[in-house]
Amino acid sequence: MTRTPASPAPHGGRHAQPPRRTHRRDTPPPRARSSEAETLRAFLDYLRDSIAAKVDGAPEPQVRTAAVPSGTNLLGLLNHLTHVERAVFLGEDVRDWPATFRAAPEDTVDGIVARYRETVEHANRALDTCTDPGEPLPRTRPDRPAPSARWALTHLIEETARHAGHADILRELIDGSTGR
Repeated sequence: MTRTPASPAPHGGRHAQPPRRTHRRDTPPPRARSSEAETLRAFLDYLRDSIAAKVDGAPEPQVRTAAVPSGTNLLGLLNHLTHVERAVFLGEDVRDWPATFRAAPEDTVDGIVARYRETVEHANRALDTCTDPGEPLPRTRPDRPAPSARWALTHLIEETARHAGHADILRELIDGSTGR
């Protein structure tokens, strides 16, 4: 049986030098908290920190360069999650979800990370007003139904974890960085 050479990898090909590996200390998941809401918020904050750290410090232009055929890139992932947080927790409208996966050319790593962290602060303030996970999130427009805090937290944990996994792979392809 004759083997054919593997097709070139998106980060430089089979014969290119592999990225230098850098390891961050792995941060363990949070311990169980005293209430359901505290546990859910602790896990979401853990994931938020994880994905922001994956994007923070990533080099240009690789941070916005697609390493997979879908076009997914690190900066786009964090830009998308910023819009998801705003839509779910703050009730903002998003008219073009596919566009949220692309950062504007003038966006910088520092700017996208800062915007994400600021959005997380606003989302957490909205969550602070909910004393029961079953109650709806506050909305400025009463004509728009709001999800329960429980649903919103669970959805954002799922969404952020999914994209944090993508970010882990993309960052490792860029510069070999691993760890949470």
